[in-house]
Amino acid sequence: MTAFPNYQLWSRLRPVGAYVLAALLLLGSRPTPASPPVAHSYTRSAHLMGSRFTFTVVAADDSAGQRALRASLAEVRRIDHLMSFWDSTSQITRINRAAGLRPVAVDAETFELIQRTIRLSQLSDGAFDITFASADKLYKFDRQTHPALPDSALVRASVRRIGWQKIQLDARAHTVFLPEKGMRINLAGILQGYGIRRARAVLDGLGIRGGLLNGSGDILCWGRQADGSLWRVAIGDPDHPRSVAAWIDVTDVAVVTAGNYEQYFTVGGTVYGHIINPRTGYPSVGLRSVTIVCPDVELADGLDEVVFVKGPEAGLAFINRLQNVACTLITDDNRTLVSNGMALKYYHGPAAAQRP
Repeated sequence: MTAFPNYQLWSRLRPVGAYVLAALLLLGSRPTPASPPVAHSYTRSAHLMGSRFTFTVVAADDSAGQRALRASLAEVRRIDHLMSFWDSTSQITRINRAAGLRPVAVDAETFELIQRTIRLSQLSDGAFDITFASADKLYKFDRQTHPALPDSALVRASVRRIGWQKIQLDARAHTVFLPEKGMRINLAGILQGYGIRRARAVLDGLGIRGGLLNGSGDILCWGRQADGSLWRVAIGDPDHPRSVAAWIDVTDVAVVTAGNYEQYFTVGGTVYGHIINPRTGYPSVGLRSVTIVCPDVELADGLDEVVFVKGPEAGLAFINRLQNVACTLITDDNRTLVSNGMALKYYHGPAAAQRP
């Protein structure tokens, strides 16, 4: 089993204790204790990081709930502006523009997140690699049928600048240097998870004891719903993207799902999703959906991409070596596979989930 080091990415989330209501006997003239405040759920959505984010918090009143939602969504917006690949003023854009020319000084926050992505690249033998953006744009994930894949020579040429080992970091100066012209990094594979983790920290500071934060399938929940029940997180059916195949009732955990059924193209009846294998330059195949369950939403966001790149059997074998991480996936031939310790509830009776 692999235990992740206890630094920012894999710091443990503090569990929130369950509320216990005790019946009090009123004796003589002893004053009646005040009733606890009634909790309510408040929800707000926003378009951030190119996706739809929907945050729900449990608070005592509308003022506290709305204030918490505004602050947590604003934190995601700040991170998007700081580290987006698409923002012309972001620190990631500055790094990419200076590739092959000079190191770029960045905030400690940006530097440390890049450091953690490199750690995940090491752990996954390069299945996760933020330099994937160095590849030429050879694919159009337009949900259409294409006549063929790009020429193999073009694909090989497009990956020559990819390689997380090439990134040069100076911890004292907080600089990042991409040594080859044309190299680019993109944190898209982990940035939504990081944004949600930071939003949770903001909510902790405001005294919010329960919530569910959803960034386009990257979910973090803690505490309880307003009625005291656990949070129910659904897992979609790739054949019917708006429907639900299974669910889990959880708290104090992240549940992150990635699929190839929204951004894809087909060639000869094979579906090619948007997650590129950084070693080959070709879209990853073999999987339709991957769901990761673990305490840290940022880590889970990166791990779903690792499993997609490694494929069904190797991906599950990798997850089974990690502590406090579980996974379920759906293969291209519609098999449902689960890692050790993963338990799902199915809407259509018992499913033939397999453990390779």
